[in-house]
Order: sequence, then structure tokens, then C-alpha cells
Amino acid sequence: MDVTAADPDTVLDTLDRRLVCALQVNGRAGAGRIAEVLGISARTVTRRLARLQRAGLVRVVRMPGTEDAAVGALLLRVRVLHGEADTVARALADRPDVPFVDVMLGGREIGAVVLGDAGAHDRLSDGRPPETASAAVVAETAVHAVLHAFPDAGQWRSGHLGEAEAAALAEPPAARPAPGSVPPDELDRVLLARLGEDARQSHAALAAAVGTPESTVRRRLNRLDGAGLVRTHVTVDPRLLGLAVDARLWLDVPPGRLAAVGAALARHPQVHGVFATSGPANLMAAVFCADHGGLYRFVTDTLGPLGVGRAETTIVARAVKREGAPLPGPRARA
Repeated sequence: MDVTAADPDTVLDTLDRRLVCALQVNGRAGAGRIAEVLGISARTVTRRLARLQRAGLVRVVRMPGTEDAAVGALLLRVRVLHGEADTVARALADRPDVPFVDVMLGGREIGAVVLGDAGAHDRLSDGRPPETASAAVVAETAVHAVLHAFPDAGQWRSGHLGEAEAAALAEPPAARPAPGSVPPDELDRVLLARLGEDARQSHAALAAAVGTPESTVRRRLNRLDGAGLVRTHVTVDPRLLGLAVDARLWLDVPPGRLAAVGAALARHPQVHGVFATSGPANLMAAVFCADHGGLYRFVTDTLGPLGVGRAETTIVARAVKREGAPLPGPRARA
């Protein structure tokens, strides 16, 4: 199948979707390993992945260490004047302390996550707009603090592999750094930065780029991986996977049910983020659906039995930045 970034209606075929899911499980898995698990040739894997990456449809990057910093982060809902959403969204995306930025349906609201310092938090908590956004174009800013992150949702997979296939591709869980372990030095930081641009670079390519023996690069990455610093993220337009709707559900859950509801949603295959928050809603869930009918069924069939008291639904029109990676093009999603 010929796929190009210029065709917004492109939908990946079944094998391409399985390859994307394989990368979601293990972003640095070699073509040979993926081919063995999926029962196809390594040449097919190499050719298809190269085509998807060359067309800008799939990108694998190192995931910044945002999970541990999630508690205390701020979820922003910024309402802007008509026609100003792109300017404010791009300005927010330029900030290193903002790993997620979305423009919501209607073009008047921007959703963002801020991992900033206490000073930035204080300014936002006082109702002032983000520094990168002029007060003249911001109509309103709502700020919600993350009280708890439900981790299972961070492992979202598109569901195109069987359980046995996913288990075969998965790396053993990364161990936390032992007390007194060596912090990353300058070479480590350079290697991690390069993986932040393209996490599928081989040890040989990285060694050539940084002028270091391949054995050193391999040893360093093994240590960094053991410290949980080489997690990967696949940036892909969910519409290519048959998921046309990306929604944010702001939920009002009885306090005694909050932990159970959050955990249940985090395990759901359509959910790719769940946070307990401050504010009128005490739980926010990010969910992918095939279409608006699918979103309706999610609300009625999934939220209904969980005993959610109230649900406000907003829909992403365009993702600008995901997992710290800015997304190119006005139609980009992740």
C-alpha cells in the first residue's frame, strides 16, 4: 500500500497497524525480532517501517521522564479568542516544561500539561495566562492540579497484536536505579537527546554520531535502560489506526469510588491517560474511539456502570505536541 503524508484520508492496512503496535510494545525492537514474532520476513518489516517513517506517518522517540513528574503537574484549559488557537498552542509547545498540547474542537480551547517549577505553577494558579500567551488573546484559563496518575494508561496499545505476540516483544520491566547509582553524565545526556529525535537509531549509528565506540554506546544504553530512562513512544495519527476521535472526559466521581474508577479506566484498551485532579471534575480520562458513535457507546456502556456522576466531554481537533515531541503539520495527531 502506498502511503504518503499528503493524503489525510490514508488508513494503514492490517500489517502496517500490527507493525505500529509492535513498536508501541518495544520501540527499539530490531526488524529481525519483529519479523520472528509476527511471522513475516525481516525484509518486509524493514521496508514497511522505512516507508512509514519516510512518509512522516510514524515516529518513535524516547519518552521524556514525565510519568514520575505527573503528580503535581498542571492540566490547563485555555480559552482563546477566535483565530488565536494556533499561535497560543505553538507558543506553549515551544516550552520544554509542556509535554502535551492539544487544540480542541471548535478552535477556542487549548488543552496542555505543564510540568513547570513552583514559580510557573504559582502564576497559573493565580489565574494569569501562560507566559507564552498574550493576555489580550486569552479569554479564560482553568488550572487543575494532578493529584494521582494511573500508570496503566501510559502503556496504551492499539490492540492489533495478540497477548502472546505482545509478551514476546516486550522487554523485561526496567528496574529502578539502585541507591547510589551513577547519574547520567554528558555522554549519557547526548545519547538520550539523540534517542529523543529517533529512538530506533542503531548502536552503530549512535556510536558514529557521537564519536564513541559501539561497545561503549551499547553498555551505556543498557545501563540507562535499566534505570528506566530509555522508554519509547510511538507518534502516529490515531486515524491511521481507525481511531478518528480523541476525547477528554472530565468526570465527577464519588470520592469513595475514585481509585476504583480510575484504575478500571486505565486498564481499558481505548484509554490512553487517566489522572485524578483538583477542580470541579476529580478525574480526567483521555480516550480514543473509532467515531462519535463509539464515543457515545464508551460513555454509556463503560462510564455508566462505573457510577460516574457527571461527564463533560471535549474532543481534540488537533494534537500539537505529545510526550514532549512537537508534531509537524496542521493535521498531526498522536
